[in-house]
Amino acid sequence: MPAPESAAPSRAQLVDLVSGSGTNLQALLDAIAADPAFPAEVVAVGADREGIAGLQRAEAAELSTFVVKVEDFADRADWDAALTEITEVFAPDLVVSAGFMKLLGARFLDRFTVVNTHPALLPAFPGAHAVRDALAYGVTVTGCTVHLVDGGVDTGPVIAQAAVDIRPGDDEDSLHERIKVVERELLVDVVRRISADPAALTVTGRKVTIP
Repeated sequence: MPAPESAAPSRAQLVDLVSGSGTNLQALLDAIAADPAFPAEVVAVGADREGIAGLQRAEAAELSTFVVKVEDFADRADWDAALTEITEVFAPDLVVSAGFMKLLGARFLDRFTVVNTHPALLPAFPGAHAVRDALAYGVTVTGCTVHLVDGGVDTGPVIAQAAVDIRPGDDEDSLHERIKVVERELLVDVVRRISADPAALTVTGRKVTIP
């Protein structure tokens, strides 16, 4: 009598939040498709506005999508509650804020572990214009950061960082494109490591430890 087949290990469930082109989402989808052993799968993609390329990428991958717009609610607390409620439907082990341009509220952050990417070496150059600010400041090295999200603007504990040299003649577009290449690789690596054992992620002060 043949031995019973062992059940395939369960994969971590991801919800990805996007506001624009969704290139970080696509990097995750490509990595998952290329590696049958990847320990996570994207189960839904949420956005804060309609008609964006990130949602089109999700629909092309036949993923569930949802849109929760701030302007549809009386205040940010109501928006945060609605975003939390619809995200809970998918029971994610991890939420990936990859190019999501809204601050998440306390209710959402109390419920989910959220990672975010940022195109600078935090705590330097937080905010929406990190690449422009790095160039204006005259630094010779910048890079990207994957960090846990807290209630501030790019203030959460750092998980991983990678450096990118600033070249003579760089402008905001050329530098940002090089950062994005490194940023996508870093995000995929961090998501892979966390998803392999989400319970193993620990935070002591500002120090994050993952397998």
